[in-house]
Formats: sequence, C-alpha cells, structure tokens
Amino acid sequence: MKVFTACPLDCYDACSIISNEDTLQASKDGHTQGFLCPHMNHYEKFETIQKPRYKGEEISLEKALELLKEMLNISEPSAVLHYRGHGNFGLMQAVSDHFFASYGATLTDGNLCDGAGAAGIVQGRGSDKNMPLFEIAKSEVVIIWGRNPHTTSSHLLPLLKDKKIIVIDPLRTKIAKMADLHIQIKPHGDLELAMLMSRFLHIENATDEAYLKEYASGYEEFYELTQSVRIKATLDAIDVTLGEIGKVLELIREKKVAIVCGIGIQKYADGADVMRAIDAFAVYLGLFGKEGCGVAYLGNSKENISSPFFTKAARVSKVNTDFPKFTTVFIQGANPLSQMPDTLRVKESLNTVKNVVYFGLYENETSERADLIIPAKSFLHKEDIRTSYSHNAILPMHRVAVSADGISEYDLSAYLCAAFDINLKSEEEYLNHFRAHGVEKIDGSLYVDGREEIPYSEGFDTDDGEFCFLDAI
Repeated sequence: MKVFTACPLDCYDACSIISNEDTLQASKDGHTQGFLCPHMNHYEKFETIQKPRYKGEEISLEKALELLKEMLNISEPSAVLHYRGHGNFGLMQAVSDHFFASYGATLTDGNLCDGAGAAGIVQGRGSDKNMPLFEIAKSEVVIIWGRNPHTTSSHLLPLLKDKKIIVIDPLRTKIAKMADLHIQIKPHGDLELAMLMSRFLHIENATDEAYLKEYASGYEEFYELTQSVRIKATLDAIDVTLGEIGKVLELIREKKVAIVCGIGIQKYADGADVMRAIDAFAVYLGLFGKEGCGVAYLGNSKENISSPFFTKAARVSKVNTDFPKFTTVFIQGANPLSQMPDTLRVKESLNTVKNVVYFGLYENETSERADLIIPAKSFLHKEDIRTSYSHNAILPMHRVAVSADGISEYDLSAYLCAAFDINLKSEEEYLNHFRAHGVEKIDGSLYVDGREEIPYSEGFDTDDGEFCFLDAI
C-alpha cells in the first residue's frame, strides 16, 4: 500500500516521499524530481533510541513520563528551560512550545544555523523571502556562493543543466570542478568581494539604473561606501584577481542570474553584513522581483503560516544559553553539546543542571549527558505536515506504520497538559489549522496561500518599499 509523506529534515529540498511496502521512494512530481538524497535513501540504517533511560538504566515509557512530571513539579516554572531544535521541520513539533509556554517555562530564541545571514537579509529587504527552487531553473547564470549542492542540496543539481556556473568557495568542491569559473576565495573574504563587485558594476555602467532609481535610491551612497575598500590590498588579502572579477561581470552581463548562497559565509561576527552586501550586489543588477533572478539563501519556512499554539513566554538566546540558571532543562530534537559555540563552556554549564531531559530520536553528546532520555517517534510513525524555505509547497506527512517505540510530540504534550491542567485541542484540529493555509493547485498539490511566486516583484518590504543598503562596514 502506498502512503504519501515527506522528508522531515531541515534541508533546502524538502522532498515528497512515497512509502511502498516498507520502501521509501521519491515522488516523481515537482521539486523532488524522482530521487532522494543519500540521507533519506539510507534512513533505515540510522539507529534510533528504542527505550527510555534514567541515570543509564532502561525504564518504561510510563515511568519516564512520571519522572518528567516529578521534575517539573519540584521546579519553579521560571526555572524550567525548553530548548527545542529544528532538525525536524514538521509543524507539529512546536506543540511542545504550547505546553511549556502555558506552564510558565522559559523558551529559546534564535538559531545556530542561519541567523546572522537572515538578520542581514531582513535589514536590507524588510523580510526574508527566498527565491524558490524552480525560479533557479529559469536562470541563465547561477552563482554558487559558499554552498556545496552535491552534499547539502542535491535537488538543485538538475536545475543547473545548460547554465553558466560560477562558484565562489575556498574549497574545490565537486560543483567547483564543474564550474565555468571558480573563484577560490580565502575564508571570510565574501563581504569584501561583494563590495568590490558592486563597485566595478558601477564603474562599468553595468547596473540596472532604472531599477535602482525605483527600488534602491540609496545606491550612490552605497557606491561611496564601496570606495572605502582598497582594491589591491583587499584582492591580495582575499586571494582574488581583477581578472576574475572581470570574468564574473562578463558572464552575468544582461543575463538572468541566480545567486545561491550557503550558510558558511555568514558564520562570522559580521555575517549579517555579508548577506546584506551580497543582496546589494544583486540589487545593483536589478535581480529581485524578476523571473529566473534573485538570491537564494534559506528564507522563512513559516511565511504566511500562523501558529495555533500559545508561545508567549520568557526567552533566552539559543546561541549562548546560561544553563546553570535553570533547575530542569528539557532538550528536544537538539544537540547543544555539539551545535553550540564554546563546547567546553556548554558542557561545564550543563553539568551544573539538576535535571537534564533529552527528547529525541538519536544518541548524541547531549543524550550521553542527560539524566532522563525519552525517545521520540520517527516521522514514519506519526501524523504531521511541513513547509519549506526553498519552495512554497505544504507537504502532508502521513503516518506510514505503527510503532510501539517512542512518543510523538503531540502525545507527550497531551500527557503534560493533562497533568498540569492546560488546555490542548485535538491533534486533528491542529493539523487542519495548518492545512487551511494551503491552496490547491491544478495537479492537486497544496501551496502556501499568499506567498509570492516571485518575491519582491512589487518592491521590498521595508517602510518605503526600497532596499536599505549598508551604510558602514
């Protein structure tokens, strides 16, 4: 029997999947294009946590839930932290926020992945709307800036056929070897390169002046800022030549250009400025709001999706969480001992917490430290629904099989809400809430209602509708 579901992973591709006789197959329609990535092709080989544990001893699920309730009972709500990761993109993952916020616990803000770049994008554009995957298919030139699609977004690869490819990356990746031009920039040279390329666009009168006058009137002031970047010294420092910049400008002149960015380029203190400078280069070219043009980063997967959950709560940064402030830390689908910066500090601070609870699928550094481990259910064993930051589809995640192992996010939250007298609607009501945000296309697929197919086609989402350039570096 065929059951339609979707990949749960935090990934650019967000694939549609067909489960057929215990085998996962790729949907041949739409963005999935008939193949799955290596992670999903071998999903069954990744061993999951089967049994709950407390202090290293296996216990029943019922006992684990009782212990969790006891931990919460002996803690002041303000001394409880809910630290939730985003490795699973199912929208029902957030139902646990509803319990912890209603209970009075502290939640987290921010993320450990793309936050700096996203902040820079919002500063310039006023919002974080991504260039959809299939707009890249309409491009003539694709600049792969710090992304390795063979590893991180394999469903981008078929869209690159018959296009000119420019790769900007310190590493000679597989896509770099295939490219028409590879600029092997030194790490952390992206801001300066973007500034210089904008400067030379201006010098060569290669900007889209009509677009700039309508949607980015501060372009002259930004050009003055680019003049503060010393050409020879900067090129030497980032290991790029004038000839390489000239070749980029030659390849992109009067073409439909997509700039596809990875997250590594913004993993610095000035990461927001890096993405804003790359956006500025795209603005100089007039790439936004046009078919086959734009900048693809991550985007907001929940754009135009309202949450049915109560999430008003005190929050702390996920980047530098002060764990010792809390008596009980509930970690869901995250591995802060590996993912957070300054691992030694994180380890020492978690060791001071009285109760560390890990709720997830896989063993990791954080589960090794946890006092109580509660296994979650795989996406194959629960109902959910997801959206994407690289396309506008709403994908159902139907339960494929029944498993006695683990507990779903909804069922765990339902147990806790009942224990602490907190109102919670039925799972189906929440799923229907998310489905209601979709509009059905001719082929029967659901897309998020109200999302622009070509973002920023009527200007930017700033107060005046214009792009806001950097004014200092």
